[in-house]
Amino acid sequence: MSRITPICSESVTQPASRVRRTIIKAGGTLLLSVLATPAAQAAKILAVRVWPAEDYTRVTLENDTELVTNFFTVKNPERLVVDIEGLELNPTLKELVAKIQPNDPYIKQVRVGQNKPNIVRLVFDLKEEVSPQVFTLQPVGNYKHRLVFDLYPANPPDPIAALIEKGEWQKDSVAQVAPTTPNLKPELPASRQPDTRQVQKPDTKIAEKITGDKSVDINSMASADKHSGQVPENATDKNPVITRMITIAIDPGHGGEDPGATGRGGSREKDVVLAIAKRLKAKIEQQPNMRVMLTRDADYFVPLNVRVQKARAVQADLFMSVHADAFVNASARGSSVFILSEKGASSTAARWLADKENAADLIGGVNIKTHDKQLASVLLDLSTTAQINDSLKLGKVVLNEIGGINRLHKGAVEQAGFAVLKAPDIPSILIETAFISNPEEEARLTDDSYQDQLAEAVLKGVKKYFAKNPPLAKNRMT
Repeated sequence: MSRITPICSESVTQPASRVRRTIIKAGGTLLLSVLATPAAQAAKILAVRVWPAEDYTRVTLENDTELVTNFFTVKNPERLVVDIEGLELNPTLKELVAKIQPNDPYIKQVRVGQNKPNIVRLVFDLKEEVSPQVFTLQPVGNYKHRLVFDLYPANPPDPIAALIEKGEWQKDSVAQVAPTTPNLKPELPASRQPDTRQVQKPDTKIAEKITGDKSVDINSMASADKHSGQVPENATDKNPVITRMITIAIDPGHGGEDPGATGRGGSREKDVVLAIAKRLKAKIEQQPNMRVMLTRDADYFVPLNVRVQKARAVQADLFMSVHADAFVNASARGSSVFILSEKGASSTAARWLADKENAADLIGGVNIKTHDKQLASVLLDLSTTAQINDSLKLGKVVLNEIGGINRLHKGAVEQAGFAVLKAPDIPSILIETAFISNPEEEARLTDDSYQDQLAEAVLKGVKKYFAKNPPLAKNRMT
């Protein structure tokens, strides 16, 4: 008002023609500013990020407004071409070229150029055929608008085959017993013949006839399994024994675009839980009868429903999601174990935590056009009382073991509607290892010794669970 008032008071004493000229001049200035608005509001790239992984490579462009794109693929050689409208090439976007690493599974290089005025073209030179998903994300958390390119392999590997190929758990040589048990090892094509360390899955019909569908003794692990197993050294052709191989899915929370909680010392939840999950994986694989599938083994994002799908795809016998808790009050501390609830959360804190963890898809970034809402509904409907009861048994023994190395936040297993625990046929727990928002516990979470103790405690809990709840034989479900 201080600028307007002098003009108005002065205009009272001026001639009418001079007042008119002032008004016309002001109007012209306003019109020019309106016409110049679109140029001033041109989209601006704020950051570029690349998340390479064996599952898929994600490229993210963060910008100050929603972008419009057109894309297509070109063969011989394989390329993905993306035209982004309303954009001028800037130094930040050019940084994308240097962010493509030589070990990226799917991208050789990317070329960036101003194709036309206000249109920037990206050309991704690919290492193999991909099935691209290109979509936008609205602002959430600390992120502005995001344009996302998810490059999935056009021919993804079979999950069980990939698990076996990666599995360092197959350490016992079977060269000596192979000749005495020929009927238990169907021949494979030459291109798929294993090395001498690998043990082939027995034919399901033969295995069933020989040993029947029996449960397993965790000490001897000498009962039947219709879909996988190892041949112990004392096996003979007259008394063949097939060991039940237990498959465990470990889910390091968050990842990629979703850092999870951040400690006051700068530690990120996604990094801490991945380190703990890898330690736990290594310890479990030292057991002669267990193998492990990580839902992610590097820093990339996996949607919540895909984590569940991965566990089911390898017929996991149990599922453990690993997290680090956080709260606004830095004094909050202790470890917790959660399971799914059919009837609502067991406490307000459990409900709050479930809502926070379930929001990971918004932050990590899910393509809602391909997000199967019907599948999510089906998984919820199929979550059975039996699964929850088994999860509670698992949760109790794991919580008890963790209580031996860290203070417990709550002395009992809690329940809430965690989306990642909704596998209808797999006992599933979510472990909050400690509060990363507590400076003392943040220091422990980043300490190698504590991570090792924590992994050892979880392993003890898992072994005690299977000792009392042996897994039944399964048929392969794909």
